[in-house]
Amino acid sequence: MQTAPRKVINGWAMYDWANSVYSLVITTTIFPAYYVGITSMGNSNGKHYINFFGKQFINTSLLDYALAVVFLIVAVSSPVLSSIADYRRNKKVYLRWFCFLGSAACCGLFFFTPQRIEYGIILFSLAALGYWGSLVFYNSYLPDIAAPEDQDRISAKGYALGYAGSVLLQIICFAIIVKPEWFGLNSSDATLGVRISFLLTGLWWFGFAQLTLRVLPLPSLKERQAKKNVLTNGFHELSIVFKQLKELKVLRRFLLSFFLYSMGVQTVMLVAAGFSKKEIFPNPEDEPKLLFTLILIQLVAIIGAIVMSRLSKRMGNLKVLIMSVCIWIAICIWAYFIQTQMQFYALAASVGLVMGGIQSLSRSTYSKFLPETKDTTSFFSFYDVTEKIALVIGLFSFGFLEDITGSIRNSIIALIVFFVLGLLALMYTKRAVHRH
Repeated sequence: MQTAPRKVINGWAMYDWANSVYSLVITTTIFPAYYVGITSMGNSNGKHYINFFGKQFINTSLLDYALAVVFLIVAVSSPVLSSIADYRRNKKVYLRWFCFLGSAACCGLFFFTPQRIEYGIILFSLAALGYWGSLVFYNSYLPDIAAPEDQDRISAKGYALGYAGSVLLQIICFAIIVKPEWFGLNSSDATLGVRISFLLTGLWWFGFAQLTLRVLPLPSLKERQAKKNVLTNGFHELSIVFKQLKELKVLRRFLLSFFLYSMGVQTVMLVAAGFSKKEIFPNPEDEPKLLFTLILIQLVAIIGAIVMSRLSKRMGNLKVLIMSVCIWIAICIWAYFIQTQMQFYALAASVGLVMGGIQSLSRSTYSKFLPETKDTTSFFSFYDVTEKIALVIGLFSFGFLEDITGSIRNSIIALIVFFVLGLLALMYTKRAVHRH
């Protein structure tokens, strides 16, 4: 196949620009720091227990559990939604509605105050559902619009645009929070700047996504041969993909690798801010330092995604992925022992270098290993279900270890195990490629 025109490629990549502000502001930086800050008040024991509909949780564990539930919902529902979209040839419609759900939930977080913990957790979960649900359909467009030889470059372009866009909005939000008087805001309300950041995130996501939705093509009008019930056809197609994996040795082994190291990578990205706020920047006056450091991680990640894309052309995707996972293992071991802010800054730079690149390369490597097929949605649905189940296990393990040990540092041990297993599986995959 030929790569789609530049207008379509740029439009597809712009969705990364649009939705990555959610990933940075809500998942990675401002929301976790705000949430840990307001739920730590009145807690002097270091565990920071809060009430959620009458039940007590450690504050960061509650976020982990909430996200784990979201990913479980996405893992179960995405095959059904992919089936409906495939049957009706309208996956862009589902991309649009998940985008609307996520952006509206972000806007709603403007009303999340310390007195509304349950409200904040519910909207946080709905925003996550919108974000991850939309990615099911967004990712499936890559092999539809890009020839195999261009997929690494175009995938990396999306991630680079995403990091650039999210950092731009993050800097604006950072200025609003640190210097509210520049914007004529009432500085006596310490939460106003933060809550405006949530509103801006939703508006940015919704607004720039329109550029994507305007240019992405509709799938082929050719009718599908399968006449299965549309509500069960998604799982039927996943079972077909699963059966095909028996014959696709390389793809099967890569998916196992991806599953194992995704439990580490994605969990790190979702819990890093909470860990940093609790262990390294517990004082409110240190919060600007934390936010500024997290912005720098995104800037470094742009460079990392581009560098890893170029390295993959010289060394091959699997070698670069193996190298990345080795770095992740070292990062986790280092994180377990860090105590000072200076150590955290160095660690953050290392995370940035491998954070974006491993995601981009994973997506394009999977796309390259796919067999000749026009049914890319089913294969990417399987990919997304694999990632979401990995996240459910990763987040639940991280939160559970903190719950039973009382220390978020001990949860890092689970991440180290996940990465080591992922490394072994990648080496197993590389051996299969050579034999193949």
